[in-house]
Amino acid sequence: MAALGSKLAALQSKACEATRFAAKHGCAYHKTLMEKNKHHVVDPPTIQKCQELSKQLFYTRLASLPGRYEAFWKEFDSTKLLWKNRSNLKVEDAGVAALFGIELYAWSCLGEIVGRGFTLTGYHV
Repeated sequence: MAALGSKLAALQSKACEATRFAAKHGCAYHKTLMEKNKHHVVDPPTIQKCQELSKQLFYTRLASLPGRYEAFWKEFDSTKLLWKNRSNLKVEDAGVAALFGIELYAWSCLGEIVGRGFTLTGYHV
C-alpha cells in the first residue's frame, strides 16, 4: 500500500509540474500558434460565422461521400483481383498485408481498452 501512495505522490508532483509549465508557457505558445495560423482565422470570429463554417464543413463532407464511395469500391476490386492472383503474390506484398492486419488488430485492442476506461481487465479499481 505504501508503494501505491508513493506512486500517487510522484504522479501528483508531475501533474503539478506540468500545470506550472503550461501556466508559464501557455500564453506565449498560444500567441505564436495564432500568429503562424492567422490566415486560417475568419475575422470577426462571431458565433454566426462559426455556425456557418460548421455547416459548410458538414455539407462539404457529405458532398465528398460519392467520391469516397467510388474510391472504396475501386480499392476493394483491386483487393479482389490481388486475392484471385494470390499465387503470383510476392513475399513483400504478403508482409505488407500481414502488417496491415496486425495494425488493424492493435487499433481494435486499443479501442477496447479505451472503451473500458483504460483498464486491462474491465474492472475499475
